[in-house]
Amino acid sequence: LCRQLDVPCQTLELNLSPAKGESIEAQARMARYRALEKLIQTGDLLLTAHHQDDQAETVLLQLLRGAGPAGLSAMPELTRFGCGYMARPLLAVSAAEIDDYAKAEQLCWIEDPSNRSLQFDRNFLRNQVIPVLRGRWPALGRTLSRSARHCAETQALVEAAVADDLEAFWERDNHSLAVTGIAVLPPPRARALLRVWISAEGFPVPGSARLERVLNEMVTAGRDRNPLVHWPGAEVRRFRDRIYIMRPLPRLTHIAPLEWDGSTSVRLPGSLGRLEAYTGPGGLSLSDWRTARIRIKFSARQQDGVRIAGQLHSTTFKNLFQQHAVPVWMRPRIPLIYLDNELAAVGDLCICNPFAVAQSERGVHLRWIRVLDTD
Repeated sequence: LCRQLDVPCQTLELNLSPAKGESIEAQARMARYRALEKLIQTGDLLLTAHHQDDQAETVLLQLLRGAGPAGLSAMPELTRFGCGYMARPLLAVSAAEIDDYAKAEQLCWIEDPSNRSLQFDRNFLRNQVIPVLRGRWPALGRTLSRSARHCAETQALVEAAVADDLEAFWERDNHSLAVTGIAVLPPPRARALLRVWISAEGFPVPGSARLERVLNEMVTAGRDRNPLVHWPGAEVRRFRDRIYIMRPLPRLTHIAPLEWDGSTSVRLPGSLGRLEAYTGPGGLSLSDWRTARIRIKFSARQQDGVRIAGQLHSTTFKNLFQQHAVPVWMRPRIPLIYLDNELAAVGDLCICNPFAVAQSERGVHLRWIRVLDTD
């Protein structure tokens, strides 16, 4: 069809591996949207074929899961999506109307056989439950869609009510929220703020029990504690006076040292991003960089010494990480750069003696591009 119409066509294949407790349906939906989001350019508009019956199914599914106004709002007609927008122009059109049109126009289409599988909740509703409900309430599609619009209006009021809180307590760059801000709010407002924040960060909002754990464990924990609450697709951690949201961290296993030629960027294991080297005033000795064997190691031992360039006395990794406010969960994941088996740099935090050169000389600097919280 695309060839006949001279329309570019791109097919994507996704490999699914649901996390423990995550349904294959939810994982597939998130993976699809994530893949499509990467294709969207600035100003692009993604159109989907979701119709009125899809909306009714979504409302019922969310209702059965105990969702609040945000979940019961179901699918919006227009929403921001990546660098562009996503629109669903057929939400007011029923599946029967689309089917009648396709037959009248003698269109050809393919039925996905998995749509008949009752192991999936949506299919069970579509094939077993909704026909019974529609027999009693023929306008079910329209009325449930209307309820979704009412809930969307309610959710908009909730978001407006906590907008000032979000602006005051949210640091977008490091995906965190101020604990002190949440602590002074009444519980219903604090829960609303957490839901809006998690959604604004692009993560699935957890159920009531886990949200209550975030509120209780994160806010009441001592400043020196590092609680963790996780659910499929996301986890929340606390460090000092802020709580952070991120994709689940890969398990820490023994990572063999990486060899690096130092001229191109190097991809780090465990979704830790990549390291790049560039030249500028000061930094690491260019001659050492070009002649030494460069290796990258991980899992710094907290009490080991570090000889930071420009300082008379050595310090420990623990003190260095505290000084730079490195969260506890990131400390074992900091790349350590060695030149001929001697520590030369700790990520992009500092350069170590004896490899530093004066600002009047050109040297090598490191840039650590972290993708852990976004990829």
